[in-house]
Amino acid sequence: MPSQPDKQTSIGRLDSWKAIAAFFGRDERTVKRWEKRRGLPVHRLPGGEKGGVFAYPAELSAWLESARETSADTSGPLSTRERPAQTALENGRSAALSDETEALPGSRHPGQGFPSKLPGVLAAVMSLVLITGVLAYTLGYRHRGKSNALAFPASSRSGTLAARPPDAAAHDLYLKGRYYWSKRTPDDLDRAVDCFTQAIARDPGYAQAYMGLADSYNLLREYSAMPPSEAFPRALAAARKAVELDPSSAEAHTSLAFATFYWNWDAGAAEREFKRAIELDPHYETAHHWYATFLMTIGRLPEAVAEIERARDLNPTSAAILADQALILFYSGQPDRAIGQLRQLESAEPAFASPHRYLAMINFVGRDYRGYLAELTKQAQLLRDPHALAVARAGAQGYAGGDPHAMLQAMLAQQKRLYQQGLMSPYYLGQTSAMLGTNTESLRYLQSAVAKHEPLLIDLRVDPLFNNLHGEPDYQKLLSQVGLPPLH
Repeated sequence: MPSQPDKQTSIGRLDSWKAIAAFFGRDERTVKRWEKRRGLPVHRLPGGEKGGVFAYPAELSAWLESARETSADTSGPLSTRERPAQTALENGRSAALSDETEALPGSRHPGQGFPSKLPGVLAAVMSLVLITGVLAYTLGYRHRGKSNALAFPASSRSGTLAARPPDAAAHDLYLKGRYYWSKRTPDDLDRAVDCFTQAIARDPGYAQAYMGLADSYNLLREYSAMPPSEAFPRALAAARKAVELDPSSAEAHTSLAFATFYWNWDAGAAEREFKRAIELDPHYETAHHWYATFLMTIGRLPEAVAEIERARDLNPTSAAILADQALILFYSGQPDRAIGQLRQLESAEPAFASPHRYLAMINFVGRDYRGYLAELTKQAQLLRDPHALAVARAGAQGYAGGDPHAMLQAMLAQQKRLYQQGLMSPYYLGQTSAMLGTNTESLRYLQSAVAKHEPLLIDLRVDPLFNNLHGEPDYQKLLSQVGLPPLH
């Protein structure tokens, strides 16, 4: 399992009084007093005083700017509002003032107090962001282990809220979230979740924000530390809410199709959702993209080639579409074209993990073991996965003498150590065992993966690292358990 990214850094939320105080360069006692007497926008999680606090830097900056504009003398040659924010904060850090008359960071006149009432617009923003904080807690995004599923308010009439224009600020947050989502890095996906969550808080009837949230959770289990058992139930809940709000949305049906296939292992229901999405909007590239990978996974390669080509026509600059097109081309018997496309992507998008993942598999199949280890290492580094990195390094040590069998044995030994600690999916041990030719052991690990409902199993039918198992009756049973069609 990958390591956990630093959520405070990646999303920008300050999750303690200590962090809020550090933002201003003051002590905790001071910022607590500001919150009580001057309306500092600090939010509390459910649970009363023991529930914890959090704040958003953008909100704190807005509060600070409002205070400076109210208290600063702006007639001079360089007013506070004209100074860089960081300079204002640094000025504030050196102030040593009394409880009642202390200046806010960046104030030119320390003796002036903060107005007893915030401006109406800022107060409204604070109220909305408070809803955001409560919703974020409800989602359980930053407090894992309490509930995997999301609970959204029920609507009395499906689709009625989708017809009206969305709140302008919510729409802006949605667009910002989509930008981050398209980058598919751990930090950017975290930022996307934050944007979509805030959009929902501002406009609870905004279906597209739920779609974006669903799509983010659909990808977080692949590109970040979030376990699939947490990501997919949340994706399903958000997607179902989006369909409820706007049944005519191709995006909503696409989000639901993806989670239905990869988590529920229900290929029939997933295909119906994909087809409905494409019927509603033939120009929605993500529907064609994800339908193509679905078709690839169940073995309908000619259809997959056509769908991914349609997705690329609609969005020729998408790195995700180009990477998955290369994988489909490889499975369709065009390895040279696939490798060339993935190499170009590696150069153009160095922070994107998928080309490295796909090239690692292709290099192993082509017996380029040094290339295989190099791509494994790069993928693990990009995903911030110390466990995968440890396996890659063990493989490199095992391959020091040029023996691929020794490489795989060293990798399996490291995987077993991690597996015994609950830090490695049995699917990966099944892969390595199959590559070593120990089919019985591989099948045993795969059965364990089924028992754990590992979404990785959805690739079982097309994963070439399991080619040694194709003649095993138990392998065919595994395909059936995962809802995949048999090999002919």
